[in-house]
Amino acid sequence: MKTNILFLWATPRSTSTAFEWMMRQRGDFVCYHEPFNELYYYGEDRRSERDAGVAAKPGHTYAAVWGEILKRAETEKVFIKDFAYSVQHMMDDAFLEACDHSFLVRDPKRVIPALHHHWPDFTQEEVGFDSLAALFDRLTVRDGAPPPVIESNDLLSDPNGTTEAYCRAVGIPFIEDALSWEAGERKEVSWYGEGTGPWHDNLRESTGIKPQKSKYPPIEENADLMNIYQTCAPHYEALCAQKLSVAKGV
Repeated sequence: MKTNILFLWATPRSTSTAFEWMMRQRGDFVCYHEPFNELYYYGEDRRSERDAGVAAKPGHTYAAVWGEILKRAETEKVFIKDFAYSVQHMMDDAFLEACDHSFLVRDPKRVIPALHHHWPDFTQEEVGFDSLAALFDRLTVRDGAPPPVIESNDLLSDPNGTTEAYCRAVGIPFIEDALSWEAGERKEVSWYGEGTGPWHDNLRESTGIKPQKSKYPPIEENADLMNIYQTCAPHYEALCAQKLSVAKGV
């Protein structure tokens, strides 16, 4: 790591919270769960009216949260899992340069049905692939090389190998013990506006990063979802082409 702030940028329903939970088990990072996505829906300067009836906490703004994160990073290492669409309006050069960046992607054929199950009225922006790809491309041009990318199927099928490759790529120690934990409540990944709800049922029951049991109707059965998939697939394929090689650990 070049800075004290490490971002994992992902899309919803991409197994990113399970990865975040592993990072919490390490004990060497202060972890933030989607701080900007919470602001996107529930902050004083929210960007979405999805839950407009939920009152914002006084002072809960993008500037205040970013200021808090920067302050923590003066003395501690910070890990943040979030979605690029939540914060793309404030991603100036200073914001990007204050952090290290990494990416987790999942096949949109898995992401879209899972998101539709929870939010049948989700928007194209909320799927997250457009903003994720734009950020990835911007960082690649800036740095002359792509930032680290891991793929959800790799993570689920080989959590040790994928996590080890990730740690090597971002410059942090690999801690194998962090890949297992006890089942239980996960209040650390709840938002004040909605609680954990059904979003993290799998995580509450989990004891490690493992293949998931959730099943949804095939995306091919829904023409609207297939249209959205067609816009997301090229972004997924482009990011996947740059994913870390788990076998080689590079």
